[in-house]
Amino acid sequence: MHSDSDQLLIDSAKRTIGLESAAVLALLDAIGPAFAAGCRLLMNTTGRVVVTGMGKSGHVAGKIAATLASTGTPAFFVHPGEASHGDMGMITRSDCVLALSNSGNTQEIITLLPLIKRLDIPLISITGDAESELAQASAVHLLASVESEACPLNLAPTSSTTAALVMGDALAIAVLEARGFTAEEFAFSHPGGALGKRLLLRVSDVMVKGDEIPRVLPTATLIDALDEITRKGLGMTAVADKGGKLRGVFTDGDLRRAIENQHNLQHTSLETVMSDTPTTISEEVLAAEALGIMERQRISSLIIVDDSQSVCGVVTLLALLKAGIS
Repeated sequence: MHSDSDQLLIDSAKRTIGLESAAVLALLDAIGPAFAAGCRLLMNTTGRVVVTGMGKSGHVAGKIAATLASTGTPAFFVHPGEASHGDMGMITRSDCVLALSNSGNTQEIITLLPLIKRLDIPLISITGDAESELAQASAVHLLASVESEACPLNLAPTSSTTAALVMGDALAIAVLEARGFTAEEFAFSHPGGALGKRLLLRVSDVMVKGDEIPRVLPTATLIDALDEITRKGLGMTAVADKGGKLRGVFTDGDLRRAIENQHNLQHTSLETVMSDTPTTISEEVLAAEALGIMERQRISSLIIVDDSQSVCGVVTLLALLKAGIS
């Protein structure tokens, strides 16, 4: 059970979430021709999108800049106060400015308007007041007004910053889809993270190859296969003819079953007990896709073959997990 004071905290949180949810839903009415025009300005920008905002709007602007940059639209954040003291030199005539201000009259941003006009670059604004000075000076204005902040004093930027953030996300995603931005392109912006590994790492990056591949002839005996599996340590061996073409696979599980069925280790040839329909992939397959195949088929390794079905590698579940694919 919780106390009355706990309930007050819970009620406050629910009220905040309700107010901010309503502010986000209200944005649907603001999406129209102006939004499409803003997207086209971003798409037609040959330089970078310069995102700016002051205070809490500045924090939101920084996040929007990061989202744009990671989804195919080169962008960076400029602090409006610093811009008027030298950082305007970072902005070129091929750029576009995206300015955030709930009131639309933030002095540090208004100060930049003559400089932006002088550079003759497009200005997109997200404000809560369509009649504000910033809105009126913009080539495209996107209205993100809220009835009230979630703050009970209606002072601390809460609902308004959430609405501005969602509007910025909407811009980034609409432009991403219009450009046909791919998952692989996204991964190139995130090479160090788990997502980057999933989208960039290919089987060729983690497979064993050359002399490390466990491989025996179809005429090899069970004892030969056991020796090869033990030496190479992958729990299996490919079965290939003298030309290297894959004929089957023999795993330690197959070996256990052969012993249980009392096959003679020294005289039983692999072609009588191997699996002659192994699952294979090419080395260009994404490592994450290889992992998915193993999970669905409940196997711990895959044989990699080339176009002529010759064995060129083996990838194991353990190797994928060690590489950070999960």
